[in-house]
Amino acid sequence: MLVLEAKLKGKQSQYNLLDEAIRTALFVRNKALRHWMDNKDVGKNDLQKLCSVLAKEFDFADKLNSMARQASADRAWFAISRFYDNCKKQKPGKKGYPKFKKRGHSVEYKTTGWKLSDDRKNITFTDGYQAGRFKLVGTLYLPFYSVKQIKRVRIVKRADGYYCQFCVDIERQEQHQHNGKQVGIDVGLEFFYTDSNGSTVENPRVLRKAEKALKRKQRKVSKCKKGSSNRRKAVKKLAKKHLKVSRQRKDFAVKTARTLVQSNDLVVYEDLQVKNMIKNRRLAKSISDASWSLFTSWVDYYAKIFGTWAIAVAPHYTSQDCSNCGTRVKKSLSTRTHKCHECGTVLHRDHNAAKQILIRGIKSTVGHTESKACGQNNLCLGEETPLSKLTG
Repeated sequence: MLVLEAKLKGKQSQYNLLDEAIRTALFVRNKALRHWMDNKDVGKNDLQKLCSVLAKEFDFADKLNSMARQASADRAWFAISRFYDNCKKQKPGKKGYPKFKKRGHSVEYKTTGWKLSDDRKNITFTDGYQAGRFKLVGTLYLPFYSVKQIKRVRIVKRADGYYCQFCVDIERQEQHQHNGKQVGIDVGLEFFYTDSNGSTVENPRVLRKAEKALKRKQRKVSKCKKGSSNRRKAVKKLAKKHLKVSRQRKDFAVKTARTLVQSNDLVVYEDLQVKNMIKNRRLAKSISDASWSLFTSWVDYYAKIFGTWAIAVAPHYTSQDCSNCGTRVKKSLSTRTHKCHECGTVLHRDHNAAKQILIRGIKSTVGHTESKACGQNNLCLGEETPLSKLTG
């Protein structure tokens, strides 16, 4: 599934109607969740049937396209099924019990409720809210696909406007010149990653660089009276700055992952549990700013696109074990140089870890693969979050 995104350009009155549609979609999602909580043995079909009941009971729900109501119920069921899966797998810690959402940011249509113009430069929403015709800004590749290939249309509200995402039913494949190169990478905070050849990529530290401006804008929000127009303006400016930081982080992750996969036939990285790592309050902000999970997700994605291999291996003792002789040399996080007392190998800590990661990755391809293989994450283009997470 390929996701193309364009910005919607219209009048303020049209944007207000889109807001109403988004609120209605959130209402249906929360109602479906409440129906599951209050009744036993509720399945996906029961939630679909609830949509028609809500349309008869509430006039504003009847205005929303029937397939858009079903898509909202699907979102509720996605959260429910994920909770069931976590319980069956006996996932440690919280199992992700579904929660009600206070604010909605998107509404999703399937094959009805919208109509594209012949030149693919405009879209018209035809459901009960009658939001009307919008100009699509930035649809460079949309004319290459037929309307039948577009399976879903999603409206997303962000700090800088409204966007329209087109989910196109097509498999993306690109040619790759196989060179036989293999590389292991060790992500970190000193450098974004160090590979097994000793090369490093600088950590962009996007949030750290924007922190001063963010704090200044946050102070302006705090000084404004709650409910005032000045506060709304200040909140909007703050949200735009956070959105810019998020886009910068994603842009770096995408470009770095693409370059890495294009240059190698095999990429091996650590299957880190970032959720557990950010519990360290001294490093939580830096780890979140580095966005390792986003980077490795895009490595998996491009490995699938280019037909190469991306393998995640267990991270245990990769920094402690010597990449030359395998001797375990214990060291603290502050020790940045690996010195083996058995074979005399002296390397930077991250370089040694990257070489050890590559060794484990090669062993796993010979025997059995560990953790994740290439191409398991379905991501979207032009959006900050993976496609599989948008349905939650």
